[in-house]
Amino acid sequence: MTIRSVAVLGAGTMGRGIAHVAATAGYSTYLFDTQQGALDSAVASIGRNLDKGVELGKVEADVAAAAKRNLSVATELAPAVEGADLVIEAIPESMDLKLDTFQQVARHASAEALFASNTSALSITEMAGACGRPERFAGMHFFNPVHIMRLVELVRGLETSDETLEAMRQVAVRMGKEVVVVNESPGFVTSRINALIGNEAFRMLETGVSTADGIDTALKLGLNHPMGPFELVDLVGLDIRLSILEFLHGTLGDAYRPSNLLRQYVKAGRLGRKVGKGVYTYDDNGRRIA
Repeated sequence: MTIRSVAVLGAGTMGRGIAHVAATAGYSTYLFDTQQGALDSAVASIGRNLDKGVELGKVEADVAAAAKRNLSVATELAPAVEGADLVIEAIPESMDLKLDTFQQVARHASAEALFASNTSALSITEMAGACGRPERFAGMHFFNPVHIMRLVELVRGLETSDETLEAMRQVAVRMGKEVVVVNESPGFVTSRINALIGNEAFRMLETGVSTADGIDTALKLGLNHPMGPFELVDLVGLDIRLSILEFLHGTLGDAYRPSNLLRQYVKAGRLGRKVGKGVYTYDDNGRRIA
């Protein structure tokens, strides 16, 4: 199947990033969100990132201009998905919300459309059942920031066809990504390992093994990680990490039981950069100040 148009559902951090790389790859791209303000913010953010790419010499000026033309937005689901060859969902990590969304998508999308979820942990097979076309459904797990991070985990559900996987692999490659194919398992590869590392870091912080900055520095300099576990969880969102750990705890066992300190931070509203305070504190421009 040839993919010419992509619909991205959700204009949050991941959705706008996926729309960015889809439009830059030359796909006619619709970005859907129920909130016009989220769409306005997403379009502005994509524009800034494209302009910065041109300024740094990483994106050709004509490519950036074409990407901006390729991008459209919608606050109604039907016009966003009815002409799409590929629908990529990037809404919050709630299975009930995702199931309801794909049921609605299936009512409006063409019979030939392919469906993908950007979930970092949840069951692709369960979501595939909601759209009634499980052979045309797979996971496409992108990483933040999407326009910079090179990996896509391509996740095969129980009934995903080889043709669907190949079409999505070609899309990811055209977006400039490296693809790793993963058979469905809770947390796939990256979320499963990251959850363990991040959770253990919170346990060490809670028991006074070192400071947050000390733990981050140790992993960056000693293990060559590009970001420390607390820097990463502040970027991802502590609430999202807690949700993933709770899911993995329920499916994979006690090794993934969320640390008490992580739970306390989330209850206190310390959700990371998006609110200005997580493990660290940030200014209005997202720069760490403490």
